[in-house]
Order: sequence, then C-alpha cells, then structure tokens
Amino acid sequence: MEPSNERGISIAIDRGGTFTDCVGNPGTGRLEDDIVIKLLSEDPSNYEDAPLEGIRRILSRFTGREILRGVPIDTSLIQSIRMGTTVATNALLERKGETIVLVVSKGFRDCLQIGNQSRPRIFDLAIKRPDVLYEEVVEVDERVTLEDYAEDPQRHITEITDTQTPDAEIVRGLSSEAVRILKRPSESVVRSQLQKVFQKGIRSIAVCLMHGYTFPDHEALIGRLATEIGFHHVSLSHQLMPMIKLVPRATSACADAYLTPTIKKYISGFQAGFEGGLGSASVKRQEGARGARCEVMQSDGGLVDVDSFSGLRAILSGPAGE
Repeated sequence: MEPSNERGISIAIDRGGTFTDCVGNPGTGRLEDDIVIKLLSEDPSNYEDAPLEGIRRILSRFTGREILRGVPIDTSLIQSIRMGTTVATNALLERKGETIVLVVSKGFRDCLQIGNQSRPRIFDLAIKRPDVLYEEVVEVDERVTLEDYAEDPQRHITEITDTQTPDAEIVRGLSSEAVRILKRPSESVVRSQLQKVFQKGIRSIAVCLMHGYTFPDHEALIGRLATEIGFHHVSLSHQLMPMIKLVPRATSACADAYLTPTIKKYISGFQAGFEGGLGSASVKRQEGARGARCEVMQSDGGLVDVDSFSGLRAILSGPAGE
C-alpha cells in the first residue's frame, strides 16, 4: 500500500533485550493497513541496529522497492517515529554504563553507601547492599543551611541579618526558604579536584550538594567548572530532581550521569542511519521541514523529543512501552 502523501508513514518501535517489534501505518490509522516486523535486537551478522533494520523493511514494504542496508534512510515519507527502548535498563542491570564521579558536600562522601537504612526484608540475616554506580567521590568544602521556617521569608531574612548575625549571608532559596551560606566553595580548589579526576579518564560527573534543591548556585558553579575542564556529561541534582532529600537526589544524579552517555551514544548511532539525521518535533514545526520527527518513550510513559532523552528518565522506557 502506498503511504498517504498528507500524513506520511507512522512508525512505532519497541526495542527489547531479545526482540524488537516495529509497526508501520501508511497514514490511514486503520489497523488492517499496519505492517508488523519482528526481529532480533542483536544480530550483528545481518544488521547493526534493529530499529533501523525494522524501519528499512517497513519502508521497503510500503514503497515496493528494496532499500539497501547501509544506505541512509530517506525520511521524506515518514511522518513520525516513536520508540521505547531497554538500552538504559540493560546498561543498568548489566553495569555497563559510563564511569562516573560523584561530587558531594564535604562530610557526605558515604551518603549513598549508607543510604536510607531501609530493610525490605527486615529478618533477612544475609543482607546484600547494591553496589554504587560511581568510581570516585569528590568532597567539596561548601555548606549552606536552612533557617527556621517563617510565614514571611523576606521578613525573616531581614530580622536574622539585622539582629542575630549581622555579618551572615542570608538569601532566599528557590523554595522561598531562608538559606544561610556558611561556606562558599573555592573555584581554584574545586577546579583542581575535578582536574585530578579528569586526568584519570573519567568524563561523566554527578553533582549533589546539601540543600541544592533550593540553593543551586554551588552546584551550578561546579557544573560550569566541569564543562570548562572538558567533562562530556554533567548531571546536576537540582535540574534533575529538585527535592529535599539528599539520598534520592544523589541517586538520581548518579543514574543520569551513568546512563545518559550510553543513551546519547545509541541515539547518535540511530540518527546517523537517516539522511540528514532526525530532528525534534519542535524544530520541525519551527523550520517547516519535511521528514520524520522522532520521539522516545520515558519511564513515565510520556514521549519526549529524541534530543531531550536522558538516562534518568530512560530506565523504564522499554517496559513503559509495553
């Protein structure tokens, strides 16, 4: 069946650990017009990437002409590509993610080793703690603390600055709480610490500081220094998971730093298989460009432009697609 010229071919893909399922519709929306392709997710003797192979076969079926392997796929007939993938899931389970360093406030290097002390099986005598994802820890000499709660944070800030500690630096946090800055990090010291880690070959960094969810300035400073040094990926906890608890924020930052480089590498290879690459839906709309937009399913079941897909939100991408 020829694809609809108005809408183009819509392709949905579920890339699992064993099999990859691809469904193509010519734009009619009718189930009877669907073409379904099932193939092995790993079959290097026949193809390099299963989703690309599935798309090639679907387009060959719809157009009636064979599209050769290894030739960049023309996206002019494709309306959209939507995909769920277990790339991040498998990398996490098999511990095949990126080598990362965790940056925390001084005195909290073992926060993820200690965890929250939860005991799902409280009477189990043989406790096995999951391994941490990071290889190195950098403790940054910085500290902020929260003042007592007040209904009017601005008035509270003025009162404690004027009467209790005249020389203290008190600011309003993003959560409108009064934040006392006890110690600002030294740029030169932090740069030296990060440089030592960089020289060891580590290129991905997770940053989680105390109260970073409401006072992100110190995390942002570390992120800037890491980028200037040359780290390929920087995960800042206040951007990923702006919540109060330190352990969940640090866990999220580590997961993102550990998995995002793997995700980006896969997505880059996938995009390279198309003529002109793949663009996000927003860019396509702004530029009025023809061709495919590509969206990937996140752990919550929502779709995100392929360029915005990250490791933290990709852990359950495949299962969510099922």
